[in-house]
Amino acid sequence: MNNKNNKNKGLGRGLSSLIADVSGLADTEMSSDSMVADRSGYRSEPIINIFPNPEQPRRTFSDEGLRELSKSIQERGIVQPLIVRKKSNADGFEIVAGERRWRAAQLAQLDALPVIVKDFSDNEVLEIAIIENIQREELNPIEEARGYQQLMEKFGRTQEQVSTALGKSRSYVANLLRLLNLPDEVIGYLVSGQISAGHAKVLVSSDEAIKISRLIISDNLSVRETEKLVRSLNQSDNKTFSQKPKKTILKQKDTDTKAIEKELSAALGLRVFIEHSAGGENGSIILKYKTLEEFDRVRDLLIGED
Repeated sequence: MNNKNNKNKGLGRGLSSLIADVSGLADTEMSSDSMVADRSGYRSEPIINIFPNPEQPRRTFSDEGLRELSKSIQERGIVQPLIVRKKSNADGFEIVAGERRWRAAQLAQLDALPVIVKDFSDNEVLEIAIIENIQREELNPIEEARGYQQLMEKFGRTQEQVSTALGKSRSYVANLLRLLNLPDEVIGYLVSGQISAGHAKVLVSSDEAIKISRLIISDNLSVRETEKLVRSLNQSDNKTFSQKPKKTILKQKDTDTKAIEKELSAALGLRVFIEHSAGGENGSIILKYKTLEEFDRVRDLLIGED
């Protein structure tokens, strides 16, 4: 894009007003058979005259999601018009907000789309694209955090400004931004859904985030169990991972050990954990009970009734 004519213009408006341009149209619907200009400023534009924003920060669009949206468009038409601007030095219009709808409309084989033409600078187009992506519910925590980071780094927004304009608490924004400090491998697990945002927030404070994240996946640890593990490791006087007293917990169990755990759990009706000491033949068997009745039953099994 050509920024020459926009250098002095700057953003010109606050973040909240830009958000209003993206979300303020959500309350207005257009029927499937009425894609024409009206008193609100909508106009119908041939889809071949509409082009995506080459600086769009969102690079991936779910094929399944597009198919679902396309089906909805076929049934109901375009409910929310696209925001576009005139292309510089070329005919046609560039999408400011609504590329996902544009892609789905192509699948639905529509000939024209409802649009609202706005006069935005290059900076405003990029900022609105970021805001629109953040407001999408299906964003994973990392995508959302990167959106906040872009608003802050590219446009000088503070955490306070971002949280206020987007209706989020400042702590929510701060905690999401912290996730970007995780190792790439852990971020990958979070994006793919192998660990939750709750797990990831706990791992931010650990120097062994990669190894613990692998354990979360292999042993299906809950967020609370992960918190206890990270806390115990953080209290171990900065020793190396292999020297820490909780090493036996972190050691991935072999298939035979897991099978025996399941057999004992089924026989006793309790959760059973087997921990072998590294490099030795000794270890421990842990029985977890939830009630005193379960405790009494295990006691009776071990020592017999009085």
